[in-house]
Amino acid sequence: MAEKIYCEICPRHCGLEAGQTGFCKARKNTGDRIEPVNYGRCTSASLDPIEKKPLARFYPGSRILSVGSFGCNLVCPFCQNYQISMAGDDMRTAMMPPELLAEKAAEYADRLPDPQGGDGHYSNLGVAFTYNEPLVGYEYVRDTAKLVHERGLLNVVVTNGLISREPLSELLPLIDAMNIDLKGIHSDYYDWVSGGLTGALDVVMDNIRIAHEAGCHVEITTLIVPGKNDSLEDMSVEAEWLASLSPDIPLHISRFFPRYNFTEAEPTSVKRIYELCDIAARFLRHVYPGNC
Repeated sequence: MAEKIYCEICPRHCGLEAGQTGFCKARKNTGDRIEPVNYGRCTSASLDPIEKKPLARFYPGSRILSVGSFGCNLVCPFCQNYQISMAGDDMRTAMMPPELLAEKAAEYADRLPDPQGGDGHYSNLGVAFTYNEPLVGYEYVRDTAKLVHERGLLNVVVTNGLISREPLSELLPLIDAMNIDLKGIHSDYYDWVSGGLTGALDVVMDNIRIAHEAGCHVEITTLIVPGKNDSLEDMSVEAEWLASLSPDIPLHISRFFPRYNFTEAEPTSVKRIYELCDIAARFLRHVYPGNC
């Protein structure tokens, strides 16, 4: 029997025999190496406002060509995009190779009018890798980002931050902005959303620090799930930690709605979101309520 090959992209380090697919449903042992089966396979595409990523302080008023594929290395019971994040190789997709995506991004940048006009607002900044967890398709993000930069455009990654240090360090010079989910500030919460992966919170926090220190524009999103991560004390700890990196890191505190396998909870109250924002604003200069 052939030996397993271990995937090095994320801390799960899935050991896969030939033909096996990893936890994320997007990476497979093809016989002699691990390859992303979602490479160039697009499930979603849209020309979005940059604020929708959400990025509040990165070229506000601009738009960005946003694309997603399938697969994720977390299993959040409340996933908002579960139709693609929890899907695998049988997902219906359209082919969007790196060259085509980079060319489309440049085409939109050249042909569309500025949304608000004037300096600082752009018809299309470049490409945002989003919707599912883009970094389980790491090679596609890397290859496309290089081509996007060659065209003078920008790259954005919207991610859960669960990636190994070496591939993150290789990718960061190609990425201009990231929105990273910090799902909670306790390891038991990450046990819940990761299916029991030990150390996930530490990895995500470390990657937030690495991306920030590398000079990438970083914004953070925390989705507030009632009864799970909605305490004022937890938000105080989270915001104080982010402020230790920089009080200028923007934090988006977003409202939960019942979804996927977690439908028994009520939507997060708007009142609670604003209470949490008030707590975070004691430490951070830029705090934004989401989904309110």
